[in-house]
Amino acid sequence: MKLKFSESEQSRIIEMAWEDRTPFEAIKEQFGLPEKQVIQFMRHQLKPGSFRLWRKRVSGRNTKHRKLRPAGVNRGYCPTQYKPR
Repeated sequence: MKLKFSESEQSRIIEMAWEDRTPFEAIKEQFGLPEKQVIQFMRHQLKPGSFRLWRKRVSGRNTKHRKLRPAGVNRGYCPTQYKPR
């Protein structure tokens, strides 16, 4: 597992963790951080209030865990999310 991340990688991990449709498994595949380590990472990167809001938001959210998603949803983001404007 990579312990040091560049500033852009840190920013992307935080962005992925905040996104509703990006499961923790996608973060693990891309950066090698399992859910528990993503939580630790977010705790260290965010202000305490922001961390509490994030935890409240992702706790129990079925889109953040592939096993809890409906069978037809296999993407990590909305199809229109990364289209150039």
